[in-house]
Amino acid sequence: MKILLISPNTLTVPYPVYPIGLDYVAGSIDQEHQVRIADLNVITMEELAQLLTEFSPEIIGISCRNIDNTEAGDPLYFVNGYRDLVAWLRARSSAIIVCGGSGFTIMPAEVFSALQADYGVIGEGERFGQLVEALAGGREPTKIPGVISSASAAGPPPPWAGKQQRKFRTKSPHNRFYINKGGMLNLQTKRGCSFRCIYCPYPHIEGKKHRLVPPREVGAIAKDLQEAGAKYLFITDSAFNSDVEHSLAVARAFKAAGVSIPWGGFFAPIRLPDGYFTVMADCGLRHVEFGTESLSKEMLKTYRKPFRIEDVLTAHRQAQKAGIYTAHYFLLGGPGESTATVTESLDNIERLKRAALFFFIGIRIYPWTTLYEIALKEGQINPDTNMLEPVFYTADAISHDAIEAMITARAKNRMNWIVGSGGEKSAQTVSKMHDRGHTGPLWELIAR
Repeated sequence: MKILLISPNTLTVPYPVYPIGLDYVAGSIDQEHQVRIADLNVITMEELAQLLTEFSPEIIGISCRNIDNTEAGDPLYFVNGYRDLVAWLRARSSAIIVCGGSGFTIMPAEVFSALQADYGVIGEGERFGQLVEALAGGREPTKIPGVISSASAAGPPPPWAGKQQRKFRTKSPHNRFYINKGGMLNLQTKRGCSFRCIYCPYPHIEGKKHRLVPPREVGAIAKDLQEAGAKYLFITDSAFNSDVEHSLAVARAFKAAGVSIPWGGFFAPIRLPDGYFTVMADCGLRHVEFGTESLSKEMLKTYRKPFRIEDVLTAHRQAQKAGIYTAHYFLLGGPGESTATVTESLDNIERLKRAALFFFIGIRIYPWTTLYEIALKEGQINPDTNMLEPVFYTADAISHDAIEAMITARAKNRMNWIVGSGGEKSAQTVSKMHDRGHTGPLWELIAR
């Protein structure tokens, strides 16, 4: 069968992100089928129309990576764009249309109804390969766990237990786009999240238990990406060090495989072994992005974070002592947030020297999370609330504007205190730096 996989994500704030999910979807498809990837960061709609005519796909898969950008201060909503794309494809192709991806999995019934696709894949994309085989053999695809053909059937399947096989195409046209725009390609070292943060949909998307990729395999993929031209690697795990021993083994596997380019990822500022970041730095780690969220004792407890204030400060010092650039992301305005808790956070944030500090105010409410249950109980939402369009939790004791005013007053024009992701102006600056040959996320330039 002829299969076209589309990545419609054109968000470049703060920088464009390689569509790693489609590599795994492509890896799930038997070699007897023909597969093309169309990345809308790379091709125009006119070129996509020409591809439809020349390739004439029988199945089109659409990756719904995000529902929105989760920023209360600058909200962007993507589902309407996905819906318009499906309608555009319907007018030009008779192919079976399948939607999936992490954004789809969060609210499959709602997204499926909005898009009017033929099938949806809930959970991990490897089920797409099984769907292809079912269609090729004339069998009913909805007998596959996680494959749906109606919104009413949108129950969550168990996490994927089969092989995870990434099919990275060295010469694919879209690779060159990301290599030229910062040189960043990405990789995954495990799936699942063992943390219990009240607002996060990751455990629902990937499961609550880790499924670890063998470190040697991760190292081999990293070397392949380097040989394809990558100048920087970003690890897409929800928290790379949520399994400390595995993260150390992966870092050492990078070095053993001959990976010489720098890399970074998301880390939790948990209590770590002595010398942890020294090993990481020796194996090429350059940037650590800590999901700190708050430096208020009360709010860390409310968020169910697996660390305390002193753990954050210690992890920060350990990373910087090893010569690694550090950034911290804060999520303010959750249940129980107040002037006192914001003040406590800001006072402790002042202790984070030479770091990039990103502040997000207001928390996106997703189904399947504890925050959703809290918002229901408090009456901020009801069972009929349309959660597809961005809905943010609002603290009773302090407003969004009041929190932003406190941050702005404390920042005193310091470049390293940024509310949100920086917006379009920041993205344009990053893009210009990438065009001049700079690589990586570049936030280290403001870490002061």
